[in-house]
Amino acid sequence: MTDLSHQRYRFVARPEDAGQRLDQVLAANVPGLSRRKARVAIDLGGVFVDGARVKVAGRAIRPGQTILAHLGGALDRATKEVGAAARAKDEATLPPFRVVYKDDDLVVVDKPSGLVTAPTPESDRGNLADLLGRALGGTIYVVHRLDLDTSGLVVFARTEAANRALSDRIRAHDFDRVYLAALLGLVAWDERTIEEPVAGKRAVSHATVLERLSPPGMPGATLTRFRLTTGRTHQIRLHALHEGHPVLGDRKYGKTSPLDPPRLALHATRLGFVHPRTGESLAWESPWPDDLAPWLEALRKSTPAR
Repeated sequence: MTDLSHQRYRFVARPEDAGQRLDQVLAANVPGLSRRKARVAIDLGGVFVDGARVKVAGRAIRPGQTILAHLGGALDRATKEVGAAARAKDEATLPPFRVVYKDDDLVVVDKPSGLVTAPTPESDRGNLADLLGRALGGTIYVVHRLDLDTSGLVVFARTEAANRALSDRIRAHDFDRVYLAALLGLVAWDERTIEEPVAGKRAVSHATVLERLSPPGMPGATLTRFRLTTGRTHQIRLHALHEGHPVLGDRKYGKTSPLDPPRLALHATRLGFVHPRTGESLAWESPWPDDLAPWLEALRKSTPAR
């Protein structure tokens, strides 16, 4: 099958599709998609009919219905079978997460790299919000997100009121969010405020160099702390690219190098805000993650002493 990563297919059912199963129609209209994989995509929740997510592969299709399929990483990672057992097998391969704080209003989690924060158009299964909802019971509200490959601290609300209050604080930039990132190359400045729009919206990051690492014959790396004023999608990754020093391991915006880490070298290390009900100031910290620690230590050991 052809590479379907991050693909979106939209089409309208034709008269000859009348009465056919959804998986049949999908496989016939998406180049390179087998009927078996079409059933998996439907089971994952990546297929919509007339705007509604449909998970029944045998759903009969009517002419004129609009079918939208989101096919990408979720399908690539999934067991190529359908049903509860297949999805349970997928969940068994997910990296474990750690709850660092919870009360009746919210829950703070240290998210590992490789775990999706929330439902996406590709799938509403196997994400952190879904796993938390089943583990804790009740509704879980997504307040903000971390990218799939980014690790670190993220907060979810457990009540509608807490969700409104926390979301309002984020919009007002009244959240303390600090990240650690290893950048490609040796950054010339020690501190810098980066103001560069993201997707046409104001975006501000405050960057501070923590450590420069320069193994002989290599381009070097700079461990940098980013404190966010705004929190646009991929803001740190785009701001680092704007400065000419992309985040190491960034397959979307960066470039390969001899220093590449095992995954994106970006970690949400601090999260702080005022509790939405009690008014108490809360903050948590998460150190540089274990899966990147050996890689960073190897860079340190290969950097000549000054």
